[in-house]
Amino acid sequence: MYVTVNNRAAYAYTGAKPLAPDRGSIVFIHGSGLDHTVWLLQSRYFAHHGWNVLAVDLPGHGRSEGPPLTAIEEIADWIGALLEALAVPRAVLVGHSMGALVALETAARYPKRTERVALLGASMPLAVSEPLLNAARNNERGAIDMITLWGHGHSTQFGGNPVPGMWLIGGTVRLLEQARPGVLYNDLNACNQYQAGLASAQQVRCRALMVMADQDRMTPPANAEELIHSLGNLRTVTLTDCGHLMLAEQPDQVLDALKDFVASPA
Repeated sequence: MYVTVNNRAAYAYTGAKPLAPDRGSIVFIHGSGLDHTVWLLQSRYFAHHGWNVLAVDLPGHGRSEGPPLTAIEEIADWIGALLEALAVPRAVLVGHSMGALVALETAARYPKRTERVALLGASMPLAVSEPLLNAARNNERGAIDMITLWGHGHSTQFGGNPVPGMWLIGGTVRLLEQARPGVLYNDLNACNQYQAGLASAQQVRCRALMVMADQDRMTPPANAEELIHSLGNLRTVTLTDCGHLMLAEQPDQVLDALKDFVASPA
């Protein structure tokens, strides 16, 4: 579906289900240079199991208009404006990588609109290496190669997809190739510049989930310790034999973690 947010058209995948006021709502927020399609399994499941689903394309990504927003704080305000535009009173926020920072900042800024928050592949700070940042700034193919190499776990480098005929490495490359020029650098730089995460985490009062991966080289679990200590009402899940791009590598395990999280008592 399309909705006007800040005078520009924004796209959100709803799992082919209309929004209903008597259902709970979940907002899925993608990572750097990506779009709503990374959430297809999780968003479709919840849409067909009694939830309103909004798997968004952030501004300048996928089907959404506009230049990409340059700061995590700006994107968080955009999520707030999206909920306002759709008259969604409260939602579970689920974000991966850059999207996790956005979900965290949104939960801190809009506590009355945040029911719960799930952070996947998050750390604070979420620092980006200079070689990756420079390659993305210059729109070099090396940026895609670095993310693809560093983003997947060991098994995935040799196959590892339970669906016959699906190539995870090639899928990641193709998805990143679809990003508009400058978008990947914009997103990586927003992650690199974001410094408010720990202070924002301390303001979050709703129930929280962190999903980490033991082979994550982009947001290693060790780099999430301060963030974990800053969040109060927190559950953690660690995926084994998995890298940063957990939505592609272990989609079923991610879905199971989210199902358990939203079903747990407040």
